[in-house]
Amino acid sequence: MSSPVTTGTSGISRLSALGWDDTFAAALPGGTVPARVARVDRGAAEVAAADGPHHAQYSARVRRAAAENPVALPCVGDWVALRLLAEGRYELEAVLPRRTSFVRGGVSRDSRGGLSGDGQGQVLAANVDVVFVAEPAMHATDFADLGRIERLVALAWESGGTPVVVITKADLFDQGLPDLLADVAAAAPGVDVHAVSVHRGEGVETVRGYLPPGRTAVVLGPSGAGKSTLVNAMAGAEVMVTQQVRAGDGRGRHTTVHRELITLPGGGLVIDTPGIRRIGLYDMSDGVDRVFADIDELAERCRFSDCGHNGEPGCAVIEAVESGDLPERRLASWYKLQREAAWMAARTDARLRAEQTRKWKIIHKEIRRSNRNRP
Repeated sequence: MSSPVTTGTSGISRLSALGWDDTFAAALPGGTVPARVARVDRGAAEVAAADGPHHAQYSARVRRAAAENPVALPCVGDWVALRLLAEGRYELEAVLPRRTSFVRGGVSRDSRGGLSGDGQGQVLAANVDVVFVAEPAMHATDFADLGRIERLVALAWESGGTPVVVITKADLFDQGLPDLLADVAAAAPGVDVHAVSVHRGEGVETVRGYLPPGRTAVVLGPSGAGKSTLVNAMAGAEVMVTQQVRAGDGRGRHTTVHRELITLPGGGLVIDTPGIRRIGLYDMSDGVDRVFADIDELAERCRFSDCGHNGEPGCAVIEAVESGDLPERRLASWYKLQREAAWMAARTDARLRAEQTRKWKIIHKEIRRSNRNRP
């Protein structure tokens, strides 16, 4: 199978067009050649090197590292070191240190059938400069979808990339589009928000402008958001397969089942992704804080420095909700993401896990004591 990355240039110039620079070069092991992962298969990857595309099997070293920690598994966008074997094929010897990485928390089924984090993440894309958060216009006004935008933007900030919200299928939401964009901008302060209609050819070049030669973007969003259609429009060709929208709800039936690195005409690269049904926070530090900078600013005026905005006297955040200056939905979303980020951190930190257990023991003890004292 051929690589999805085109082969119009050669040598260092070709690698530079794929995002290669001196920082990656300094980490390259001796006796190896660099390549960028365009697509991953089971135990192997399609990569783009200076001399063109290759299919490279993982080395034993890479397989061992991935078995110990799934985050070490090669992913689309990674720069890797290839070693030429005696039989003339390349082997993927190592994954070079990632400049940025978009990681979602591990999710699995617990013994009761519910969803639970497993404390291990999955890298969706690596070495990404821009994260396009795609949301279809006809669904972006729902509270749940504004929450999804907040979640993905938080993860985008955490990845090290720059988030950009793209409201797709804008032609299906002519009335009130400026108000919609204002609501989305309020849910993602400090983030560029653009409306795009591929059908009308509106906004595509604006989005394309974020990707000069050598820069990489990933497109994230739910199934039916028009991600592959947007990628095709930026590429000027059908590089990703799409289907017609479903009757009744106007949403697309997303057919992408893998992540793939696409080179755009004139430079720039983009990674399309399958629709995301659920994405958990992983190793979150300040991504949530950046999305909810307005709440942090209000919190500085709270009476207590450790105010949890949950009924304490003199809480400026609750006062803003009561006055209508802060949407109640937004505070509820902040609560949810803060709890999830703290819980995921506890899954990967033994000290925090012990502290969480101690607190819950105290809470349960107080509950039992209260129940015994009831008449």
